Amino acid sequence: MWGNKKPDAPQAGQPEFKNLKTNQPPKPAPAAWEDKPAMSTDAMRPLGATADRATARLGASLQVKGEISGNEDLLIDGSVEGLITLDERKLTIGPSAKVTADIIAREVVVYGNVKGNLRAKDRIEIKKDGSVNGDLTTSRIMIEDGAYFKGSIEIDRTPEKETGPSTFARASSAPSGAAAAKTI
Repeated sequence: MWGNKKPDAPQAGQPEFKNLKTNQPPKPAPAAWEDKPAMSTDAMRPLGATADRATARLGASLQVKGEISGNEDLLIDGSVEGLITLDERKLTIGPSAKVTADIIAREVVVYGNVKGNLRAKDRIEIKKDGSVNGDLTTSRIMIEDGAYFKGSIEIDRTPEKETGPSTFARASSAPSGAAAAKTI
């Protein structure tokens, strides 16, 4: 009576073997999976890129001396000396990048270190750990707390936006004679 009863559940230290089939070939994949690619092309696309805007990457171990120009967005993590021209595209200077170059692009985002003048048609962003030593020309600027910037900023206004301030500039230059000669 005491030793004839078997436990319902396996005890610790005793592996449970239920319906183990040995030397069985693996089951084939369902037929519905055979026509589909292993990975979607969307999964391979970098974040922020769209179908018509591919992002090129210059890796951290690469060093470039010379001129870079192109018609796609660019992420730089390496070292660049020279001129970078991406007229209608976005340039991102990665956190490990060291760039000594003049830059012309539609949009420039700086996480790393840049020495040179930046000209962006749309905007320039200097992130909190970013560093820029040079003059900036853009229509919009954002400098986060903690970022380093040394240089001048020129806000480039398009002709449509210039109508309000230019009327003010014309009105202030209109005073006559003695008032116009007075200096402060």
